Amino acid sequence: MPSSAYDAVLWDFGGVILTSPFEAFNELEAARGLPRDSIRRINARNPDGNAWARFERSEIDLDGFDAAFAAEAAAQGLELRGRDVVAVIHGRIRPEMVEALRRVKRHYKTACLTNNVNDLGAGPAYAAAVGAVMAEFGAVIESRKVGVRKPDPQFYRLACEILAIDPARAVYLDDLGINLKPAAAMGMRTIKVTGAEQALAELEAVLGLELR
Repeated sequence: MPSSAYDAVLWDFGGVILTSPFEAFNELEAARGLPRDSIRRINARNPDGNAWARFERSEIDLDGFDAAFAAEAAAQGLELRGRDVVAVIHGRIRPEMVEALRRVKRHYKTACLTNNVNDLGAGPAYAAAVGAVMAEFGAVIESRKVGVRKPDPQFYRLACEILAIDPARAVYLDDLGINLKPAAAMGMRTIKVTGAEQALAELEAVLGLELR
């Protein structure tokens, strides 16, 4: 029987439903002869006010992000445009995670909590595939639409308000520890996703459901 301790399961998108964008970042860095994890280091500086954060809150458009990211890279002695980063960020859909979502939503409320941007230039086929997955969720909270992003606690509070749930009765999956900390502080049961099999095993144990 599914666990009665929870009312909802909340899911990050990139790195959970999709493969991690960090894999694509590392491939781009290797192709450009840049030190591994350069992009992550750029994005780690001034994390709430840098180009990436502003892009995810729709405070700047793609052109603005392109120039601002390039300036941040240059400040670290690197040459890389924002458009180059955006061009490779599209992760692959993990079908096993989508199947798990379908099984979970038979018993629990679901929501996608995602930091995202308005213009990824992914093409219509990819956009349609992602849109079909998004439609599986009971609710979708997107940073680009609500003007706040993880790990701001307001983002999580908004999700709980939309679902009408107590945070302590929610499970949250994300691939970034920095995004899990505020959720855990609110009382959510958190799962750090390092891979699909690991995440599903932990979620099965928490919920008492077979998800594969």
